[in-house]
Amino acid sequence: HASDPERYFYPDQYNNDANWRAHYDTTGPEIIEQTSGRLTHFVAGLGTSGTFVGTGRRLRQFNAAIQLISFQPSSPLHGLEGLKHMDSAIVPGIYDPALADEDLRIDTETAYEMVRRLAREEGLLAGISSGAALAAVLHVAKRLTRGVVVTVFPDGAEKYLTERFWTVDA
Repeated sequence: HASDPERYFYPDQYNNDANWRAHYDTTGPEIIEQTSGRLTHFVAGLGTSGTFVGTGRRLRQFNAAIQLISFQPSSPLHGLEGLKHMDSAIVPGIYDPALADEDLRIDTETAYEMVRRLAREEGLLAGISSGAALAAVLHVAKRLTRGVVVTVFPDGAEKYLTERFWTVDA
């Protein structure tokens, strides 16, 4: 790379502000529009942290009362592909932990069960990170008497179709 820097491009999604800005410019406004601005809580997982940081910053700008809730795996030895256990991982440079009103920990098996439920009950073939997102949303929703809780399902089931958790009934 050093001998011919114009030939290569390294996006470095963990440290590139374009990551969170993409969500600030697109995901945040879409959520505001789709909910007619009525959302009360936004829940997102921490991988690169771009979705949480960018969307969260836009939503905070729109309405400072919106609760921003991040989630991550409960253990450093987890099976939640795409998500980081921040206490044991290299923390992305774009991550802003001060943005979170709360940070939830999600177990791998709980995420797997949510994936199975989404398929069985809703006909949605979601991925493991999406199962973790649903687990986090349900945790938040159980505490509320009123509210509009929004999350993003970051992955589909395509790359997990041969995994064991599809055939396990928990």
